[in-house]
Amino acid sequence: MVLSIGLARFAYTPLLPALQLQTGLNDASAGALAAINYAGYISGALAAAWIDDVRWRHRLYSMGLWLSVLTVGGMALSPWLPAWAVWRYLGGLCGATGMLLGAGLVLGWLMRQGRRPELGVHFIGLGLGIVVSALGSWAVSQVWQAWSDQWLAMAALGLVFFVPAWLWRPPVPPAPVAVTAAEVSTKVSRRWMLTMVGSYFAAGWGFVISATFTVAIVEREPALAGQGTWAWALVGLAAMPAVFLWDKVARRWGDTRALLMAFGLQTVSVMWPALSGSLLAALGGAIGYGATFIGIVSLTLALVGRRAPHNPGKAMARLTLSYGAAQVIAPVVAGAMAQATGSFKGALWLTVAIMAAGMALLGTLPREPATPQAAP
Repeated sequence: MVLSIGLARFAYTPLLPALQLQTGLNDASAGALAAINYAGYISGALAAAWIDDVRWRHRLYSMGLWLSVLTVGGMALSPWLPAWAVWRYLGGLCGATGMLLGAGLVLGWLMRQGRRPELGVHFIGLGLGIVVSALGSWAVSQVWQAWSDQWLAMAALGLVFFVPAWLWRPPVPPAPVAVTAAEVSTKVSRRWMLTMVGSYFAAGWGFVISATFTVAIVEREPALAGQGTWAWALVGLAAMPAVFLWDKVARRWGDTRALLMAFGLQTVSVMWPALSGSLLAALGGAIGYGATFIGIVSLTLALVGRRAPHNPGKAMARLTLSYGAAQVIAPVVAGAMAQATGSFKGALWLTVAIMAAGMALLGTLPREPATPQAAP
């Protein structure tokens, strides 16, 4: 997760200001590159939803590990926008292998071993990846000023995580037991899935705005110049313990209530920097975003995975298509709005409205009991 998400996808966020300053990349193009990255992610989600063969799913997961290193280093090879678009697209594919194929492999293993079917421990890699991308980008910027050197240094950092990720790959799972359509329909109703698709689209919109532009938003406030990397690090630091806390909330109150709480807190975290350009608002928004987005992802994917135990990764991928669609659309809209107005505040308020709509959808679902207890 640190390699395929923290670096292949998220290194772009803290390295974006230097990239824009030295190459003249404007906000609209920066948003377009982010959208292309998420187009790669949604392509990976489509592949994960389509491929049933567990051996191929494991092979693709393995391919995503070494490709993650190449996509980071590839950004340094040319200042040509179409080349960047190719590398960002491939980085999105890598993100899908780590987030979806990896999560499916982990959840399947947990259920086969009789452990709690939760993804908190796995998703700590997402928060840690953000911290690594933030601190790594700060460290390389102290040594190398050129944007291309910074990307190459981050690729070298990726090698540090590639080795253990490759050596400790999950085992190839056994072939799934065939299930009938009637058995599947008893677990996932059409109404439930459509509601989750809509709410997860809203979550994806809220996720990508902050994931793409947090550093840029902070750096553009005159009083906060130079603090963007630290705000991004706070996102990851808040996310790391949050994965365990949201698992505990779900056990006590049920997944639906836990998701509603996470949605509400993330909406507030987006609203805060929209209301004020102060350091307190920026840091509070970063902490709130980090503490909630990872809970939304972890709870949602674990919930749908438990409802489709025969092939959790495939079920996760299908739901993630809506999340990915928001990730493609949102950066383009936000980048265009920032380019037209010179501020990200309009995009933040639009995000607040979309997150509120996602909460309303979740509110229509029946409340579920707490997560069944199993072996830890």
